[in-house]
Amino acid sequence: MSTATLPNKAAFDVSGLDDVLGGGLTRNRLYLLEGDPGTGKTTIALQFLLEGARLGERGLHISLSETAVELRETAESHGWTVGDDVDIFELIPPESLLDANQQQSLLYSSDLELGESTKAIFEKIDAIKPVRVVLDSLSEIRLLAGSSLRYRRQILALKHYFARQGATVLMLDDMTADSKDRAVHSIAHGVIRLEELAPDYGAERRRLRVIKYRGQRFRGGYHDFTIATGGVKVFPRLVSLEHKTTFARDPLTCGIPELDALLGGGIDTGSSALILGPAGTGKSLFSIQYVCAAVARGERAAMFIFEEELGLLFERTKAMGFDLESMRDQGKLVIEQVDAAELSPGEFAHRVRSVVDDLQAKTVVIDSLNGYQAAMPEENALILHIHELLQYLNRQGATTFVTVAQHGLIGDMRSPVDVTYLADTVILLRYFEATGQVRRAISVVKKRTGAHEDTIREYRITGTGLRVGEPLRKFQGIFRGVPTVVENQGPFLDTKTP
Repeated sequence: MSTATLPNKAAFDVSGLDDVLGGGLTRNRLYLLEGDPGTGKTTIALQFLLEGARLGERGLHISLSETAVELRETAESHGWTVGDDVDIFELIPPESLLDANQQQSLLYSSDLELGESTKAIFEKIDAIKPVRVVLDSLSEIRLLAGSSLRYRRQILALKHYFARQGATVLMLDDMTADSKDRAVHSIAHGVIRLEELAPDYGAERRRLRVIKYRGQRFRGGYHDFTIATGGVKVFPRLVSLEHKTTFARDPLTCGIPELDALLGGGIDTGSSALILGPAGTGKSLFSIQYVCAAVARGERAAMFIFEEELGLLFERTKAMGFDLESMRDQGKLVIEQVDAAELSPGEFAHRVRSVVDDLQAKTVVIDSLNGYQAAMPEENALILHIHELLQYLNRQGATTFVTVAQHGLIGDMRSPVDVTYLADTVILLRYFEATGQVRRAISVVKKRTGAHEDTIREYRITGTGLRVGEPLRKFQGIFRGVPTVVENQGPFLDTKTP
């Protein structure tokens, strides 16, 4: 393929990475991909070369640390075949390691070895004229160079040579040498760093960051990524401002007149609702009420469940008349069990976004934020993640329900993290004791998009779903857990009614 017909950017064909890089790598430049061993450098490099081969571009993998057999086995583990368009060049043939006649040519004399290694690279480049080149890894050249000055000069020589050849070069560095040596950072046109984090519990977490990219806008910050069969998948950090849409903000009812009245007519399209309450108050059931109402309107909905097992959820809600399993089977509801110990926050946000973008889900439930927090390394990051996610969903015209389990049962409640200021509507659920029974109360304490009742209503979870009563106007101290009577009689719901 002539250089005149090449695409402007050399794409990786790594899901999400090209988006982070603004389309890929500017051609005829030298780039650095660095990270500790096991972070996925070789896998990304293979995807880079294989994407070039798919486009008819000749690729060359110069290996100083792995054999051709090992590289092909890595490719085969992902279901890839390294064809004739990708050459694997082992700079030091394995059989020479035990050859006494070769011990002074490449292995033990650093002066001779560095010069002969560079000469061998140049000869191979001249022979095959590759468009894409991977050099794996720089740690071997650093050791051969011996000093920082000589190492920098060697990299500069390689850079100028590759520039004359018209090749896009990806150099890999396993960062096993002095971490303060940033010689290649100043020489490279762009630098991508891969990191692996080891949480106290659960699977390892991987993330990447573009440290530098001359003359090119890129998506800054950390981006989660995974390595699975089929290659690396990158989940670009969500920036809600990039995804604005127009839609009509209409109030959405749930089918319970008293609840709709409490909410001032319903919850508006493209807004978020936070449902707060201790365990057992029915937070999930309130969100399911809105899911079923959305499906009844002919819309699609999505639920992301962190705590409850789906089989149990299907059984208990079906007994109340909510057949979630049937809705799922008919394609009206997407419901996923989320394992916080195995899923990174970036991947979770990507799943939510995919459902909204691809399936046009207009009602989204995240149950609960406590599980989402377990996937986060620190609370501040959780707030930023949920802020961007809620803003994104709002801008897509999706109505989002997020549940939070508070600590305690009766009296003062505490939330594991305060996100009430992020939500457009805040629904508060509480237990209280009256007439010798534990009862439940609901109130709306915030609604940005319109007026709402400032009353407190009792509600019950029955065998047929939720029942919401009239406002409890004759009592005070309900949210403290033990109300006092202002008047002689209160409109409590009949506990004998099914």
